[in-house]
Amino acid sequence: MNLTDLQPKEVWKAFYSLTQIPRPSGKRKEISDFIANYGRELGLETVVDEIGNVIIRKPASAGYEDHPGVILQGHMDMVPQKNSDKVFDFEKDPIEAYVDGEWVRANGTTLGADNGMGVAAAMAVLADNSLKHPALEAFFTIDEETGMYGAEALQPNVLQGRTLLNLDCEAEGELYIGCAGGVDGTATFHYKQVPVPEGDVAVLVKLSGLHGGHSGCDIHLQRANAIKKLFEFIKEAVSEYEARIACVQGGSLRNAIPREAEVLLTVPAEGKDELLELVDFYEDLFIKTYDGIEDNIHLTAEDFDIKQVKGLLPEDTQDFLIHAITICPHGVYRMIPELPDVVETSNNVATINMTEDTITVCCLTRSSVESRKEEMMEIIDSTFRLAGADIVFTGSYPGWKPNTNSRILEKMQAVYERDFGKTPRIMTIHAGLECGIIGKNYPGLDMISFGPTIVHPHSPSEAVNIETVDKFYRYLLATLAEL
Repeated sequence: MNLTDLQPKEVWKAFYSLTQIPRPSGKRKEISDFIANYGRELGLETVVDEIGNVIIRKPASAGYEDHPGVILQGHMDMVPQKNSDKVFDFEKDPIEAYVDGEWVRANGTTLGADNGMGVAAAMAVLADNSLKHPALEAFFTIDEETGMYGAEALQPNVLQGRTLLNLDCEAEGELYIGCAGGVDGTATFHYKQVPVPEGDVAVLVKLSGLHGGHSGCDIHLQRANAIKKLFEFIKEAVSEYEARIACVQGGSLRNAIPREAEVLLTVPAEGKDELLELVDFYEDLFIKTYDGIEDNIHLTAEDFDIKQVKGLLPEDTQDFLIHAITICPHGVYRMIPELPDVVETSNNVATINMTEDTITVCCLTRSSVESRKEEMMEIIDSTFRLAGADIVFTGSYPGWKPNTNSRILEKMQAVYERDFGKTPRIMTIHAGLECGIIGKNYPGLDMISFGPTIVHPHSPSEAVNIETVDKFYRYLLATLAEL
C-alpha cells in the first residue's frame, strides 16, 4: 500500500510531498519555497519572512467571520538520523517511507513525521474549502530542531490570531499545556598533538546499535548514551592497558541521545590482544546492563593502519577529557514533585567531535524550572572548567508555563469527550515546544499542543501510527468548527 492510499487522503498526500523535499535542519530554502508556493497556488495570502518562516492566511468560512482567528503552527525541518549502514544524503535524497502494518516508517532513516504530520495536517486544512473554521493563519517555522531559530525570529504584531494550535506533539489523546525550556552547552578542549609511541599499533573501536531517541521525550527511558558508555571502556583501556586516544567522535545532534560513537586508540603491540579481550568484556557488560532496554548493542574493534595516525592527545588532556565525560551528568536530574511521572530537569551529553587541535563536547540541558536549568548549567560549567576546557552556553529558550484556565483547553476537552467518548490526558512535556518562545512575544495568546502518535522520534526507528493520524485530523477539524 502507498502512503497516498491511506486515510485521510489529503493529509497523507501532503505528508508524502514533504518526504520528497530534503528538509534537515539548516537546509531552509527548498522546503520554505515549497510551502510558500503551496499557499500561493491555493490563492491564499502568503508571507515569507527574512529567515524563511512561512505564514499562509485563509479567510474564515461562511458564518465564522466574527470569530477570533486561529493559528495552526508547526515546524518544517526534521532531524536527520540514519543507521550506520544506510547510504543516504539528507540534503539530496527523498525519505523512503513505507507502510508497515499499523505504522508508517522509513527505510533506515528518520521518517520526519516529527513535525511533518503536523505540517501536513495544516496543509490539508488550507486546501479544503468545505471546512468550517474561523480565519486561519498557518505558521510554519524553520530550524526548530537545532535551536528554534524560526520561532525566535518571529516579530511581534505579525500573527493576528488569538488562539494557537501547535501540531507538534506525539501522543494521540493527550493535550499539552506546558513544556520545558532549554540551553546548549559547548565545552572545548585545546591541545597540541604528541607523537605516537614507537611500537604502538592502532585499533578502531566502535559502539553502535543503540536506540538513541529524542533527548526530551525519551530521556526517562534509561537508554544507553553511546558517548558515556564508550568512555567507560576508554577509561579502563587507558588506565590498565596504556591505550592512547588518537581520535574520538560520537553523537550527531544536540537533541538526540547518541546512538553511536567510536574511538581510535593506539596501544603497545604486546597489549593488543588484551585490549581486544577488553572490548569483548565491555560488549557483554553493556548487553547485560541494558537487558530489556537495549537489544542490539555492538562494541567492535578493527585494525587501523598506524601509519595513518598523525598524533595523539597529550596524556594530561586525555585524562581530563575522560574524567569530564565520566562526571558530566546525563539523563534525568529531577522529576516534577507534583507530577512524579514527568521529568523536570535533564541533560543530554549529545556530541563529541575532535580536530587536530580541539575537542568539542556539546550538551543540551532542559528544564521546566528556570532555576533548575541554571543549577544544571553550573554543574556542567564546573565539570568542564575543572578539566581545563572553555565552555559557553547558547541558544537559551524559555519553557511554556501551563495555564489550566485556558479557554482552548476547556473547549478541546469537551470536543474530545463528545467525539471519542473519553477524557483526554492533560500533560506537560519535557521536550521543547515553540509555544514558550512564541508566547514570550505574544503574551496572552491561548495555546495548546496535540498530534498523532509518533514513536522513537529523532531516530531511524521513528514511526507514526496510521489510525491516530485519522483521529488527530478529525479532532483538529472538529475543534476548528467549534471555535
